[in-house]
Amino acid sequence: MGIKGYNVKYLGQDILIGVIIALVSIPISMGYSLVAGLPAIYGLYGSLFPIIFFGLLSTSPRFVFGVDAAPAALVGGMLSTMSIASGSEEAIAIIPVITIIVSAWLLIFYFLKADKLLKFISQPVMGGFITGIGVTIISMQIPKLFGGDAGRGEMIELVIHIVKEMKDGFHVLSFVTGIVTIVIILVMKKLAPKVPMQVIIMGISALLSYFLKLEKYGIKMLPEVSGGLPRLSFPDLTLIPSNYENLLLPSLTIAVVIMSETLLATSNIGLKHDDRIEPGKEVLTYAVCNASSALVGCCPVNGSVSRTGIADQFGVKSQVMSITAGLSMLLILLFGTGFIGYLPVPVLTAIVISALIGTFEFELAARLRKVDKAEFFIFYSAFFAVLLLGTIYGVLIGIVLSAATFIVRQSKPTTALLGVSAADDGFHTIKEGGAYDPIQGVVIYRFTGSLFYATIDQFQENLQQAVTSDTRVIVVDASGIGSIDVTAAERLMLIYKKYKEKGIDFYLAGHVSRVNEELKNFGAKELILSGAVRLRISYALKAAGIEKPYEVVKAEEKDVHPDTKKIAELEWAFGENSEEEYEKESIQSIFTH
Repeated sequence: MGIKGYNVKYLGQDILIGVIIALVSIPISMGYSLVAGLPAIYGLYGSLFPIIFFGLLSTSPRFVFGVDAAPAALVGGMLSTMSIASGSEEAIAIIPVITIIVSAWLLIFYFLKADKLLKFISQPVMGGFITGIGVTIISMQIPKLFGGDAGRGEMIELVIHIVKEMKDGFHVLSFVTGIVTIVIILVMKKLAPKVPMQVIIMGISALLSYFLKLEKYGIKMLPEVSGGLPRLSFPDLTLIPSNYENLLLPSLTIAVVIMSETLLATSNIGLKHDDRIEPGKEVLTYAVCNASSALVGCCPVNGSVSRTGIADQFGVKSQVMSITAGLSMLLILLFGTGFIGYLPVPVLTAIVISALIGTFEFELAARLRKVDKAEFFIFYSAFFAVLLLGTIYGVLIGIVLSAATFIVRQSKPTTALLGVSAADDGFHTIKEGGAYDPIQGVVIYRFTGSLFYATIDQFQENLQQAVTSDTRVIVVDASGIGSIDVTAAERLMLIYKKYKEKGIDFYLAGHVSRVNEELKNFGAKELILSGAVRLRISYALKAAGIEKPYEVVKAEEKDVHPDTKKIAELEWAFGENSEEEYEKESIQSIFTH
């Protein structure tokens, strides 16, 4: 749990952050409640029990849950499909039904262990996914900066909506107010990250609204809401039979979005802080939170990237934060709803946007561009998939790209020919002009990766290219082979027999014992019985009658350097840049022994 083994010295800090999250949740939750088609007050209802349950059950110490963009937008789209007017009695009745169905799907995901699928999503996919969500939500919010209404849908729809809202009316003062707020928050985040500028700005803006009547100048305020706790009632399930075609599959989509988006974002922040997350238990937590949201009549709830960014900025340590946020919302509903009507929409929109900017992973993309073009491509593929196609397609495309990358890399194992050096007892890669030379009459071939139907051809071809008329012994350094399949086992037997007929000894050496079990199970037990399987390369060479000092084939005379052993290790560590690195005194001091 997020509060297990809690250090009480962080109690005051986490309580303060919880209050901040509750205050920031007011505009966010109310705004997304309207997007979903509910009255604004339901956003506050959804920020009460679901948040407390999340704080009690989640294994993430610092993630924030609540009414958020993607599920709200999807629910709003469902209402449009069913021709139900936003904010109507019909909408108020059907939305908790949608939420309880989403909860049921999440419970099914928990029992099916569907979270395992997310293991196929790599860090670049995760980064592109989170960044895409951030940009999408910001695009939804942009019209509210200049007096317009929030958008919904994918990027093309959002851009069209922004342009339309600008044509309908661009309120300069609202826009300036929002932009200045974003700049202040981002600058203060750099200069004084522990100062809760979001709350301070909310307080100042509410006071200005009260005394200066900012609405007279055309700046929109949040709608006034009546106080009191939500009424608990079970959703009207009798609405399902007449609407099941419009409810079941779209609700499944929302559940997939909640699970994937929240787990990915939770994993992202968990990696940052080395938190131990239990994905299966998280999915169960999402189901419980959505069930509690349905009981108060709210839309489906989700992990909040923006609010998590704010909590992380202030150094949250545990889910004491979420429990405090839920209890704070309870007090707000009972005693504090009066001030909500004084909160300027552009200011609160700016708070959400500034939090989302902090979740961007463009720095990761910049690093990938320098070191791995394929991963760079995957990052932006996931990013644009979320932007152009939506969250669910972004997840699916990300999984496909990650799986394809995995398959391609598995199909292209790392290989090398190994040699020896008088300055080193080990066997290392032979490079032109390098410190290591091949042993006379011996091919030592290193294969790193799974040996299976897609890689055995390369294995065989590499050996054929390496073997010469002088070759008497082949030793495969199999220390990097973790498994083989039946195709590879059968081919190994053919290779062994082929070279045996030519008078060449063939050995596998250094692999894990599991490979021997697979050799036996797949019909290649003869390799073990004949002694062609050895624990170490040196044992295989000794079995072939080759012992130290090894007779090597020198390609050219090499200058004898007093630090030959050091040079050999530098060559192993830095490859082509070994000579350049040797000139650095700091590197020499590391590789002294």
